[in-house]
Amino acid sequence: MRLYARLLYEFVRSNAMEEMQYRSEFLGNALSGLFGVGLAVLTVRIFFYRGDRLGGWTYADVLVLLGVFNVLRGLIDFALRPNMPRLLEHVRKGTLDFVLTKPVDGMFLVSFRHLALWRLIDVALGFGLIAYGLAQKGYVPTWQDAAVFAVTLAASLILVYALWMMLMTTAFWVIRIDDLSFVFDSFFETARFPAGTYRGWLRFVLTYVLPAAVITNTPALAILGQWNARAAAAAVTVALAFLWLARRFWRYALKAYTGASG
Repeated sequence: MRLYARLLYEFVRSNAMEEMQYRSEFLGNALSGLFGVGLAVLTVRIFFYRGDRLGGWTYADVLVLLGVFNVLRGLIDFALRPNMPRLLEHVRKGTLDFVLTKPVDGMFLVSFRHLALWRLIDVALGFGLIAYGLAQKGYVPTWQDAAVFAVTLAASLILVYALWMMLMTTAFWVIRIDDLSFVFDSFFETARFPAGTYRGWLRFVLTYVLPAAVITNTPALAILGQWNARAAAAAVTVALAFLWLARRFWRYALKAYTGASG
């Protein structure tokens, strides 16, 4: 574990040095992120012109949910988005051989080698939106709420990583598709809204098959003080189960990989 912590530190340091060469872009990116959050809040406000609830959630609740969505999206754009599409390029060009010959885990290396540090701005804005939503609701979370929120948020991030990793691992067989990320993006966008807004088979799929509802709804309910231990335990269990599946799928795909000469 110390080796991978040291590697992660070196990845952060090297990417920070690279991004420091373009400091002027930082302010532009910060303004762009702030504009995006403002536009999202305006969109939510429009939904509430026709009623005081959306899928059973109040306006303040949805602001908290939107904050959780932005925190997760910021973390995804920080660590996963710079790396996942590169896996397809590695398989297509045969450069994955260079990754697999290094004395570290290949799945770790293809997942976290490149980091977009400036995307952490979205994480900060997301937490700010959560604080604003809680202020609108007039609710101060307890330390138990904060602890369950931290655990379920980490579980959500693990679940997102596992789902995207499994999707990109299919690149070992479908290398002619230019970018599989759009499939993940379409799925993740459904996590922006309360699970109650979906009906019928779509709600079943987003709850039990591809648990988008778990990704954002569970942490949001936790920080709003509406959590229960069974749901939190289920979120952690689902995340670890999908991570195990992603790991197994990765190893299975490597057996089918023939390298640059294949």
